[in-house]
Amino acid sequence: MDSFRSAPAENPTWPPLPLEEWAATYATVHMWTQIVGKVRLALSPHWNHWWETPLYVSARGLSTTLIPYGERAFEMEFDFIDHNLALRGSDRAARYIPLYARSVADFYREFMAVLGATGIEVKIWPHPVEVPDPIPFPDDVQHAAYDPEYVGRFHRVLLQADAAFKEFRAGFLGKASPVHFFWGSFDLAVTRFSGRRAPERQGADAVTRDAYSHECSSVGFWPGGGGVSGPAFYSYAAPEPEGFSSALVRPAAAHYDQNLHELILMYDEVRRAPRPKAALLEFCQSAYEAAATLGGWERASLERAAPERSS
Repeated sequence: MDSFRSAPAENPTWPPLPLEEWAATYATVHMWTQIVGKVRLALSPHWNHWWETPLYVSARGLSTTLIPYGERAFEMEFDFIDHNLALRGSDRAARYIPLYARSVADFYREFMAVLGATGIEVKIWPHPVEVPDPIPFPDDVQHAAYDPEYVGRFHRVLLQADAAFKEFRAGFLGKASPVHFFWGSFDLAVTRFSGRRAPERQGADAVTRDAYSHECSSVGFWPGGGGVSGPAFYSYAAPEPEGFSSALVRPAAAHYDQNLHELILMYDEVRRAPRPKAALLEFCQSAYEAAATLGGWERASLERAAPERSS
């Protein structure tokens, strides 16, 4: 019997997030995060695997964390509680851009004007990435939805996933990424590495070549799309070892998606479990074990028990 069989009671900290109910808001907020993320990318030195680009889950939403700018620094945070984009500087400057049902073009114009007014001069490529049929930000009046209820739910899910992924990361001694939010694909992820170079990917672009330069196992969360009907947790191995697609992964509801070449556990299976965090951690660990064991990783030197917390 699956120890994480779904239970009927709802858990308010793991709220329902049906994709069809907030798809338009999701698409709009995705574009807004790309605009802000591109500023972080433009002003940050390049790190391995493009780790200078992501946003980070914060108590109120998603944050760039600190960005150096000359002799000062600033940070930007999507506040999904009070629903604004906060821009705060080390020089005490603080500006707020309200988040409401407004077009990407309107948000982009005000955002760039606010940056200029605070003395931050930056050029970004004003085109979305990793989306079908991209519309340049200054021209995008198509995406203009914002439902604060579902944005708030999305934030609560991110808080839970972030906490679980950080706990999962604690059990690894080898190289591992932070838990970070990629605005290109709009997903929260954490990645473990074997320590070995990966085979060269034929035909890979510069971004992909750098991102997958070393063997890795990644786990993450995203709201759905691309053939997946709702929010889901995923895990993949790169390169994918033989037998990964048929590996035994827990909980029992997890499965391998032949189109995505990823292990999938639908979010609803987790949120309805008696112990959602435990169910998610079981998925993280069993998916990693499949990748590491089948891939011949030196697990004994890479793993440790999660450290005990002092009271």
